[in-house]
Amino acid sequence: MRHAVLPSSLLSATLLACGAVAQEAPEEEHLPKPRSHPEVTFHGAPGPLSADAVTGDWTEFPGPGGRPVSPETHLIRDWGAGGPRLVWELATGSGYSSPAVRGERLVYFHRRGDEEVVECLHPETGELYWRFGSPTDYRDTYGYNDGPRCSPVLDGDRVYAYGAQGKLHCLELATGRLLWKRDLSAEFDVPQDFFGVVSTPVVHGEHLIVHLGAPGGPTVISLDKHTGKLRWSAATDWNAGYSTPLVGKVRGEDKCFVFAGGKSRPPSGGLICLDPDTGKVDFTFPWRSRSYESVNAATPVLVGEQVFISASYDTGGALIDLKPDGGHGVAWTSKVLGTHFNTPVHRDGYLYGFDGRNEPDASLVCQELATGAEVWRTVLEWEETYELHGKVKPRPMSVYRGMLLAADGDYLCLGERGHLLWLELSPEGWRVISRAWLFAAHESWTPLVLSRGLLYACQNAKDFVSGGSPRLLCYDLRRSD
Repeated sequence: MRHAVLPSSLLSATLLACGAVAQEAPEEEHLPKPRSHPEVTFHGAPGPLSADAVTGDWTEFPGPGGRPVSPETHLIRDWGAGGPRLVWELATGSGYSSPAVRGERLVYFHRRGDEEVVECLHPETGELYWRFGSPTDYRDTYGYNDGPRCSPVLDGDRVYAYGAQGKLHCLELATGRLLWKRDLSAEFDVPQDFFGVVSTPVVHGEHLIVHLGAPGGPTVISLDKHTGKLRWSAATDWNAGYSTPLVGKVRGEDKCFVFAGGKSRPPSGGLICLDPDTGKVDFTFPWRSRSYESVNAATPVLVGEQVFISASYDTGGALIDLKPDGGHGVAWTSKVLGTHFNTPVHRDGYLYGFDGRNEPDASLVCQELATGAEVWRTVLEWEETYELHGKVKPRPMSVYRGMLLAADGDYLCLGERGHLLWLELSPEGWRVISRAWLFAAHESWTPLVLSRGLLYACQNAKDFVSGGSPRLLCYDLRRSD
């Protein structure tokens, strides 16, 4: 299914930090046309969308409204032994970013050589509209890959890409033209954290909210989304965490929740609740591991007038009551669900997520929201037969610290070694509907993206069975009936 090309926005404000002024956007007939991408292999067109299917864009992280929850319906459940049908694949550089999709444009952020690269592709074909590169010399302190961690954010005809070294670029979605840029780490003297800059910015109205984490403050800033000009700053003594801010309504008022806490000694961090229009802080709630080398990484989960936060490294979760006067209380704390980097999903009074710091101790948990009580816990395990070091034999396998995406009444799950599962989850238990091995690669930590019946999965490391390089893969989940 094709969609009309989005028109370009006309920006006239003076652009900051890049010393340029926006020019009028080109007419639609002069916009870049999709062309063959040298690194894309096209396997076959996806099927048609059902006339009754609910579909949509995927413009923010970790999903629409800041939740790993998709509104999409009419998705294929039983994909057979070969897994879902592959539409196209892009041989990628390094990084952990997930793609973003608006209409006929998919934006992917990764590193090739000494550049952080933003590429705009056609979501159904992988054809290339444009490419934008920015120099980088980032090196990960702990030896993980050196690509961007944040995902691109799409708003109207703008793309926001926040690199691993704190360089923020605003590009025109239709053309890839640079509108403004800021080197936030240099400007605010932010040192490199454990794993670089990881928190994806969030758009709210005219604001682009950035979890900055400058030592001594500000911890959070708002930039004018059109110009990059600073609108407000919120200062605490907490450094940046790895969690993406969440903006949601509480009693009809917009609130922003920032889960801070990264590299600091002594370790400090926790939840910041603030007004996203002014930066005024309502309250802070300390919640972080006592271990120095730890992070707060999962996005807060807002449920009505309560917000759930969770962290690993022997920390666990806390459910915070949000009071009418801007204060807070604590409904409960528990070590039942301590998520490392995956954001739990709430449905019908229950939380579902993966508890555990490392692969061997990870388990899927159902936790009752009202009480914090553990309802059930399981380790999803099976055997895979494959060749390794010249020997073919069955080996134990699991999803380990998986990534959940609620969709079409059930849950898609991407495992740490590249397995894709459809899961049925409820307070009564769990059931595997389908399972496929997309790729045999470690560090499969990038959340799934689902838009218009197409599923996008990221292979972030070399395939340890086939030897294949990292890829972005597009799969067809469209059910036509």
